[in-house]
Amino acid sequence: MTLSVNIQKKLGRFQLNAAFEADGVTGILGASGCGKSMTLRCIAGIDRPDKGRIVLDGVTLFDGEKNINLPPQKRKVGYLFQNYALFPNMTAEKNILCGLRYEHDRVKRRRELEDIVNLLQLEGLEKQRPSQLSGGQAQRVALARILVNKPRLLMLDEPFSALDSHLRGQLQIQMKGILESYGGAVLMVTHSRTEAYHLCGSIALMNTGQILTHKPAKEIFADPGTIAGAEITGCKNIAPAVKTGEYEVEVPDWGVCLKTGLAVRDNVCAVGIRAHYFNAKTEQNRFAVRKQDEMEEPFEWIVRFRYENQKEETQAIWWRLPKDRKPQEMPNELGVSPVNVLPLYPDNEGDRI
Repeated sequence: MTLSVNIQKKLGRFQLNAAFEADGVTGILGASGCGKSMTLRCIAGIDRPDKGRIVLDGVTLFDGEKNINLPPQKRKVGYLFQNYALFPNMTAEKNILCGLRYEHDRVKRRRELEDIVNLLQLEGLEKQRPSQLSGGQAQRVALARILVNKPRLLMLDEPFSALDSHLRGQLQIQMKGILESYGGAVLMVTHSRTEAYHLCGSIALMNTGQILTHKPAKEIFADPGTIAGAEITGCKNIAPAVKTGEYEVEVPDWGVCLKTGLAVRDNVCAVGIRAHYFNAKTEQNRFAVRKQDEMEEPFEWIVRFRYENQKEETQAIWWRLPKDRKPQEMPNELGVSPVNVLPLYPDNEGDRI
């Protein structure tokens, strides 16, 4: 299944301009309020775009110019809401059967129910009401209700936001298996880069209503492309830069010139270095440093430092390292491999850091 989206919608001062194509498990990663959920609502038919097109596996769901706008029930799109939207007065079994309301063959309804209960490991919970279920169980019941209807597209809106943090890792593993069993196109929106990386084959980065870039998950983190993209994917160290060579940039705020693994385009405006990428043994991009402060976390240390010639008014640089690798004394110099220096470009031609 292939989804093609190119829509615009204005809501007050907010302007959504979402354009992307997706198949497999695709994530939309961005901060809260950037337009992720609105995009899903437009695809589902809950909200109507002002203009544009939405096409799912060759079927036009919306076309502003041709005045096509299929109602939600005809789109064959399954939408898992953040709060799961289970009917509180119904048992888990009856909630799931709501997804089979158009199937009138009682034998087939029962078989479909048993199959999805087995798939999502809900045995023994069929007679429980939503208030009697844990967060993970409620999520699986809501997902079962969607999947029995055999949607062409499954959409997940912040699927783990309502769960306690200690449950998320285990449930992400379960969800990954469920999505692989489903086999259809999946679109998941999240503000968690960890969730997106774990579950999605490709990720589209969204910022203020715009899709910045769309790449395979590993490539997004290796080369986010823009300042906003680097921030969304968790890069702590970003500073203005200018091109000084095909594989070199000058970073005036830090007082250094850095070699890069990626070719530098003329319109480079910044560089990013992730906090885990500094190393006392790396010889490339190696410069004198001085420690500013440090903070202990359960399994890591955060050490903040400044380059020897760094401007005093600029922010200290973050270095994250596992507890068992923290040196007794702060190294006099730190290096970073060129492949870990990220050239960054404007989010649009008017943006500068």
